[in-house]
Amino acid sequence: MFKERPAKVSLLLRDKLAKQSISREEIRAVYQAGEAAVIELVESLSEQHKELVEQLLEQQSGLEARIKALEDQRQKDSRNSSKPPSGDGFKKRTKSLRKKSERPSGGQKGHPGSTLEWREEVDGVVTHAVEACDRCGKSLGRAAVIEHECRQVHELPPLRLQVIEHRAQIKSCPHCEAVSRGVFPSEVNSQVQYGSSVRGLMVYLMDAQLLPSDRVCEVLKEVFECEVSEGTLYNARAKCFEGLASVEQRIKASLEQAEVAHFDETGFRVKRQLWWLHVASTAQLTYYFVHDRRGRIAIDEMDILPNFSGISVHDGWASYFLYECVHALCNAHHLRELRFIVERYEQPWAQQMITLLCEIKAQVDSAKANGQQALSAAQLIDFEQQYQSILMQGFEANPPPPVELDKPKPPGRTKQSPPQNLLARLDRHDTPVLSFMFDFRVPFDNNQAERDIRMMKLKQKISGCFRSEVGAQQFCRIRGYISTLRKQGMSVLDALISTFTNIPISPVFQPE
Repeated sequence: MFKERPAKVSLLLRDKLAKQSISREEIRAVYQAGEAAVIELVESLSEQHKELVEQLLEQQSGLEARIKALEDQRQKDSRNSSKPPSGDGFKKRTKSLRKKSERPSGGQKGHPGSTLEWREEVDGVVTHAVEACDRCGKSLGRAAVIEHECRQVHELPPLRLQVIEHRAQIKSCPHCEAVSRGVFPSEVNSQVQYGSSVRGLMVYLMDAQLLPSDRVCEVLKEVFECEVSEGTLYNARAKCFEGLASVEQRIKASLEQAEVAHFDETGFRVKRQLWWLHVASTAQLTYYFVHDRRGRIAIDEMDILPNFSGISVHDGWASYFLYECVHALCNAHHLRELRFIVERYEQPWAQQMITLLCEIKAQVDSAKANGQQALSAAQLIDFEQQYQSILMQGFEANPPPPVELDKPKPPGRTKQSPPQNLLARLDRHDTPVLSFMFDFRVPFDNNQAERDIRMMKLKQKISGCFRSEVGAQQFCRIRGYISTLRKQGMSVLDALISTFTNIPISPVFQPE
């Protein structure tokens, strides 16, 4: 018969099991302590082994999920996700969502082209005289000119600054002897200063051509022999910023009244921290807003969507759906995500959805070209049924994970795979996804906002982050003005010069 195990053996066993090690002598001591001690040892080892297996399985599951996520990330590029093309590196691109055009490359037949044209009015004439006969060498100085062979050269005039002195007359009245003085123009307010054209060019080079300030100084010095400091450039930008306050407010007010407006946001580096650049735009207007937040707080302070009652086109960011307006989603994003599902998970439903969305777009484009105002009721019903049928196939291919009743549900939402996330979005927001089909005012994608934001990202690549919030705000206001002018075909340089005359050129504010 086994003897009962003493208390000190139980403590020793517990300590050794906790350290996951036990020697032969200690096993022998347990054996000598009796049957109960051996049973406890085996049960403890069994329980410990069970816990260890569960831990290993949990770690394995976590590692598998992590490996899968890393593989998903590795398979993403600008073709099948929202990653920019600059992140693709030198990987060869073998597929594209764009179909090959039937037209040959280069200029198309009937295209007017652009070349230098002969002008009837010229700014100057240089005559090349004939001094002697090419055959006999006799002088032709007094010979009459039969005709001229003409060629025209388009050339820049000598580039240099002009110094213009403004003189205000001072006169004494012969009747009352009061002294009266002439009035300088409002933009002439210092003893010595740069004119509106020079300051307009400074802002143009920095904010339209996106040159860093040191390179702007270099251009001005080499081209115009004008040596300026960076402080002068930033003072010119601050003056331009102040002069555009009312124009910016009118752009913003017009966007609030637009029937269809595009919204987007992107990371923006300010003071070495991640801020966010928000954009609201149409085909004619652009408004930029910089904030240290991305979601509702920033959108509320931007103060366009809270007052907007038209159709908001965006990429599906959850914060946009918090506002009571009609929503339309960017299908260019959906096509890229569906392409990722096809390439990474090889699921047929995703390719079918790509085909369907492209087919609907082709039908809508054809209807617009033919002057139709909408698709037929039969077409709409057919496309909706195909859409729902494809979603059902997708849900069947991606069932939810089984519920384990013996385990408590972890807090938060259940983690889903990329196909499940995309299917849920396409199902939940089916009307915003297909809004371009129901309303021809709605575009297929949100490329308008993405194009408007692209140049702002280029500014960051060239010059790095903004040193202050004020500098970022100045750039956003001026760049929004420049973008609006370019959309409306107006001269950017002339408009920037006008901001220094206190009468800035105004774009057309009628919303679209």
